[in-house]
Amino acid sequence: MAMALDIVGWICVVSGSFFLIVGAVGVLRLPDVFARMHPTGLIDTMGSGLLVLGMTLQAGFGPTAVKLVLIMAFIFFSSPTATHALARAALGAGLKPVLEGEPKSETNPNATPARSSRPPATRASATPGDGAP
Repeated sequence: MAMALDIVGWICVVSGSFFLIVGAVGVLRLPDVFARMHPTGLIDTMGSGLLVLGMTLQAGFGPTAVKLVLIMAFIFFSSPTATHALARAALGAGLKPVLEGEPKSETNPNATPARSSRPPATRASATPGDGAP
């Protein structure tokens, strides 16, 4: 039984570490504060949650596990509140979300050009007899 708890604990720790790395890459690559809030929420909930669960399984069920559960409860309640406060502050400061296809402006210097799911049109050469009008 102890071996199974160790294996599950390590799986949780490795999975949590994976979510933390993916979230950190998302924070670095996304264009604006509103888009960056999603990976930070992912880091807080999934990454930290799996890490704390893995550490709880590794520590056994005692005073250390109770402390870890209390830490996770604090993270689960404070993370959404902090993200909401950050979004409200950004909106209050005049920041606007970057929308695809929106032209760049002073208020939105990171706007990206619109991308089409279709490949770009190519001009075919019209030669006699190929069926071109």
